[in-house]
Amino acid sequence: MRSLLFTPGDSDRKLTKGLTCGADVILIDLEDAVAPDNKAAARDMTAEFLTRDAARNATMPLYVRINDLETEWAEDDLARIVPAKPAGIMLPKAQSHNDVVRLAGMLDKLEQSANLERGSISVLVIALETPEALLNIASFQACDPRVSGITWGSEDLATGLGAHASRDASGAYRSPIELARALCLAAGSAAGVHVIDTVYADFRDLDGLKRDAERAAADGFSGKLAIHPDQVAVINAAFTPAEDEIARARRIVEAFDAQPGAGVINLDGAMVDMPHLQNARKLLERAGLS
Repeated sequence: MRSLLFTPGDSDRKLTKGLTCGADVILIDLEDAVAPDNKAAARDMTAEFLTRDAARNATMPLYVRINDLETEWAEDDLARIVPAKPAGIMLPKAQSHNDVVRLAGMLDKLEQSANLERGSISVLVIALETPEALLNIASFQACDPRVSGITWGSEDLATGLGAHASRDASGAYRSPIELARALCLAAGSAAGVHVIDTVYADFRDLDGLKRDAERAAADGFSGKLAIHPDQVAVINAAFTPAEDEIARARRIVEAFDAQPGAGVINLDGAMVDMPHLQNARKLLERAGLS
């Protein structure tokens, strides 16, 4: 999960185009991208799209962001979308792990009704969009088996906190937003799932996106949300390990394999221990080489 591209659920043209943009995951959006009066039409269009051969044969998983569980639309979203067999559901504005449990229970019943294998639909959680979620972030480490990843939302959180903006004049996150970013990374890492960085809102500023994505990759995030197809290549590049990094990781793994039981080894005159081995394995997994 390097790049996850949002695609409006009420635009057939954009849904079709999304399949060719090179994103690792497509997030079909029924929430923010769809006006209230168009929710039902978007739901129907998305369900129909998921049954097409082009979607069924897509090389990337197709997730659907439903509306917030507290809205009038969420149950209808799930009832219409689950029989169309999406790869996953994106849960917005989760307040705590209890919302994940609630969604999992709803999916259990709907999968059974649709004769789908229980647990076949994954869940991607937006865990930090509200002040309440910020206070409850530790609960998300108790991860449901369905959960494939966790992410956060800077703009909604800033609004909920009453901040004038999520970033200051220099472009850096304001301190409460930076805190949320770090806590999301910690919660996802503790849960052992993909940790996805939030969107970079200015889709025309690819240089800014590059800096933002490279920082996220260096900090430990495994991918980043995208809101425009032009952002996908930049994000993929930032989260794809370089050849020298891959070569180094392979040498570390091979060195430990050659010395079973060793806790520390000497490699090129430097001491390498178990955290280095774990990081090397994670890097090779991210590169698709594990």
